Amino acid sequence: MHEASLAGGVLQVVEDTAQREGFARLLALRLEAGQLAGVDIRALRFALESIAPGTLLEGARIDIDEPPGQAWCMACSQSVAIQQRGDACPNCGGFQLQPTGGLELRVVDMHVSDT
Repeated sequence: MHEASLAGGVLQVVEDTAQREGFARLLALRLEAGQLAGVDIRALRFALESIAPGTLLEGARIDIDEPPGQAWCMACSQSVAIQQRGDACPNCGGFQLQPTGGLELRVVDMHVSDT
């Protein structure tokens, strides 16, 4: 389950930011895990909740947005929505798709407190 290592990376980003910016508490964290990023959202949430005790994640609200997959179809020269890699173009049925969106896993923002 690579979501455990992803959760560790998210925690590292939060801790590094806390050290750099000087905040004491994380109140809310918003992540983006694109539909094509290969991340199981439930497993990521579980992993984050598992490592939270005793860290800045403890007690913080964690929201995870899942932007839809997008791709450029080389056959029909259009941007299309796709559910997963390997899908056919919904317009022409071709498989010459270059993913362009929904690939990211990133920290979008943090709501923090100095106390």
